Amino acid sequence: MSLEKIHLRKLLQIFYAPNNKRISLLRADIRQEIAKNEGLSGDGGDFHTAFWSGAKQHALGTEDLRALTEVYIVRSAQRKRLCPLLRDGFLLWWDEKRRWRNEPFEALLPSPHGRVSFEELASTVKVENLLSLEGDDHSSRLIYPYFAEEPRLSAEAARLGLWLMGEAFPRLEEMRILDVIRGTSFGTLDVPLQGNEEEVFQREYEAVLAEWRKLRNEYQ
Repeated sequence: MSLEKIHLRKLLQIFYAPNNKRISLLRADIRQEIAKNEGLSGDGGDFHTAFWSGAKQHALGTEDLRALTEVYIVRSAQRKRLCPLLRDGFLLWWDEKRRWRNEPFEALLPSPHGRVSFEELASTVKVENLLSLEGDDHSSRLIYPYFAEEPRLSAEAARLGLWLMGEAFPRLEEMRILDVIRGTSFGTLDVPLQGNEEEVFQREYEAVLAEWRKLRNEYQ
């Protein structure tokens, strides 16, 4: 089951999607898993991964995300609406909100990656493909992207995401989760942890897994 090894961003989207949207996401995941098991080709890769690679190159100063967006649209006309939303949201954050910290820093490659296992659920959540920033004092800051158009990243979703990031990277203190389309990022100063994040995360994860299995029976 793909939900047993899943990216954090996708899991947060499923957790907080309205019921009809959540069922659609789970059904899409089931169909994708069936196609993979049958040896059928996918849809050509994850568009969001390609976009985020471009965003990180923009942060490194090696590419211009505005120009790259035009290339993405040429390659896939169906992304004509989504590409500008992602571009504008990222640039809003990068060009304006990052100036809240008035100090030099640079983007680094490669970025770290981590995983958090839930033994009772026999499942693993992946935290990968982050934007890694380093200040003059060699302090590290990790930015994790949330790409979904709906639902927007709520304060509770961000809090759960930050908790899991802390489990994946326990030695790093400064981490943020970025709602890319909205150009809004959250850190623990914005949404302080309450101490029940592990309990809530595991409860939601268990419920999603159960719902996935129930829906999967319809495809037998």
